[in-house]
Amino acid sequence: MKAMVIEKYGKNVPLKMSEQPMPDIREHDVLVEIHAASLNPIDFKIKEGKMKFLLSYKFPLILGNDFSGVVVKVGGRVNAFKPGDEVYGRPRKNRIGTLAEFIAVHEEDIWLKPQNLTFEEAASIPLIGLTTYQAFGEILNLQKGQKILIHAGSGGVGTFAIQLAKLMGAFVATTASEKGYELVKALGADLIINYKKENFEEILTGYDAVFDTLGGEALEKSFHILKPGGKIVSISGMPNGRFGKEAKLGWMKTTILSIASRKIKAQEKRSQTEYHFLFMKPSGEQLKVLKEFIEGGLIKPIIDKVYHLEDAGQAFHYLESGRAKGKVIVKIK
Repeated sequence: MKAMVIEKYGKNVPLKMSEQPMPDIREHDVLVEIHAASLNPIDFKIKEGKMKFLLSYKFPLILGNDFSGVVVKVGGRVNAFKPGDEVYGRPRKNRIGTLAEFIAVHEEDIWLKPQNLTFEEAASIPLIGLTTYQAFGEILNLQKGQKILIHAGSGGVGTFAIQLAKLMGAFVATTASEKGYELVKALGADLIINYKKENFEEILTGYDAVFDTLGGEALEKSFHILKPGGKIVSISGMPNGRFGKEAKLGWMKTTILSIASRKIKAQEKRSQTEYHFLFMKPSGEQLKVLKEFIEGGLIKPIIDKVYHLEDAGQAFHYLESGRAKGKVIVKIK
């Protein structure tokens, strides 16, 4: 099968088209012919080697973390799916590789594709959808009437997060540029802060939650807008000791994370808030819930550009530029 691979880590390492062996399927696996995949910030973080502390891979490495496609074969103990089913999903972290013509995934990591979406639209959902669903439901416990700041509202994660937060009844503030203003407004944002001209930490106060997709300075300033008892969930900040324990990384790595995140811990204590780093988990059951939201017209995918597999390198560059409004998709079939 054709696949886009890297042969070592590095920011400037090129993606190469390569012939790779067809995946073997285990008894609980489903073999999927991939029609489309989406790119996410974790893809270029993996490519650059920034995730080596948490994730270990062998080379050549096929990149890509979510997809849509058609089932072509099932393992001997699979009952929920059959050949011909149109599915979407996010493979577990040790089995990534969606920039390819085929992938073998555990049956628990996929669900039937929303019927009202194209394969390209469906591929845009799994990683951002599961990430947001777990952030809001499992960590923040977001409630109707609560106030949440969603950073980078016009980005891939942000466009989904605004819609889900509004569906849950929250008041949503978001940061965006002038180019992203109309998009985030149309998605339901209640308060839009032009991050090029305004400082969100000077405008917002008494918030219940922050969904951080940026890390760095934006994350540090986010503590200032929370009320006591408020929570921050970050997908771009520093993993902390709490994450190390929850992810069962072991004593050594958990201790290293605790030391490295001391500044964040001090901010938590000073502001009487909680910080959580989120590394989302694959879940077919949660994809089933998202499918119902999407088919009910409650959430819609937002796609910026679609590239062909051989142009995946260009897609990476575009995503890294920060200009994308919505998701960047790689069309494979």
